[in-house]
Amino acid sequence: MPPQTSVSSATPAAAAQSASRLRAWLARLWPAPVRVDSKERIRAFVGAAVGVAVAGLVCRWLGGFFHFDPWLVAPIGASAVLVFAVPASPLAQPWAVVGGNTVSALVGIACVLAIPDPALAGAVAVGLAIAAMFQLRCLHPPGGASALLVALTHTGDFHFAAFPVLANSILLVAAGMAYNSLTGRAYPHTQAPAATPPKPGSRFTEADLDTALARYNQVLDISRDDLAALLYDAEMAAYGRNLGSLRCSDVMSREPVVVEFGASLEEAWALMRQRRIKALPVVDRARRIVGIVTVADFMRNADLDRHEGIGERLRAVVRRMGVTHSDKPEVVGQIMTRQVRVASADRPLVDLIPLFSEGGHHHLPIIDHEQRLVGIITQTDLVRALYRTVVGSAG
Repeated sequence: MPPQTSVSSATPAAAAQSASRLRAWLARLWPAPVRVDSKERIRAFVGAAVGVAVAGLVCRWLGGFFHFDPWLVAPIGASAVLVFAVPASPLAQPWAVVGGNTVSALVGIACVLAIPDPALAGAVAVGLAIAAMFQLRCLHPPGGASALLVALTHTGDFHFAAFPVLANSILLVAAGMAYNSLTGRAYPHTQAPAATPPKPGSRFTEADLDTALARYNQVLDISRDDLAALLYDAEMAAYGRNLGSLRCSDVMSREPVVVEFGASLEEAWALMRQRRIKALPVVDRARRIVGIVTVADFMRNADLDRHEGIGERLRAVVRRMGVTHSDKPEVVGQIMTRQVRVASADRPLVDLIPLFSEGGHHHLPIIDHEQRLVGIITQTDLVRALYRTVVGSAG
């Protein structure tokens, strides 16, 4: 009895597991939603209609004038879907459309002349067309249809590749360039061939992206630069979600050490050494920012190009001369950096991530709605906030 009970109890569990696997497999057959709004959908189908109309009407007129027939081929309809619905796709770019359709038609004609059986000729034509498009960097799905069309209609005239296939493709691309540009879509879409600098704030580099693409080893219907931009935007969205409602006022160091325009270099240098800080905001009597003085400003005036005796030259910079007239800087206002990037106290902290990663910022003065200095955020403050957020979300 006990063994029978075990078998009977296992059978429903196995059936439930099989049903779950079946449901999961069927779910994979259901397409994901297309994440574009109604305006973009209208733009796409109107553009496709316009593009096919341009190719058809012009080629029909040319065909009648030169006595060419046919004047329009079915794969152009598939090309129109790519050119107008997904103009950013590498498969939809001008060379992909023109080269893919035309080269495939030429391959199909060659197969017709070499292989009498249409079914076999069509199969070989599609395979060789894909190989040719890969090699010529003009992979275009409708190109396979062009090769198959030629094989099934048993077209053995190479002129067919020039008219209507090439003519249709050129006219469709021309219409796509005009229509997409007028409706706010870049076409041709830039396909970055070389490595570009990583975006500020990004945790991955171009080399990381290339490594991931090589490991994936499949054709993606998105350009490399668009993929990098999407990953960066997703990363910044994740930062925003994790940092939540944190504002600059939540993490800034309050009551920062400051100096006024007329403070002596000796006083400012002593403050920086005493407090172990690398920058002092320079304010007026209303605590409004007029500049910032950093260690780099002192070093620049000590002539960093010469390494010998740097300590003595730095002491000479901060030492008071005790005379009324001198070319040597004596006060902070003479060496400070006047162009200061600041942030408001109510600004989202996530906005500061790219500010600290681009241009070498190490500290950012924080001001209130009256433009008065109320705090300062350093790289240490930002890293501490990020660490607390990550640890808190992990917990």
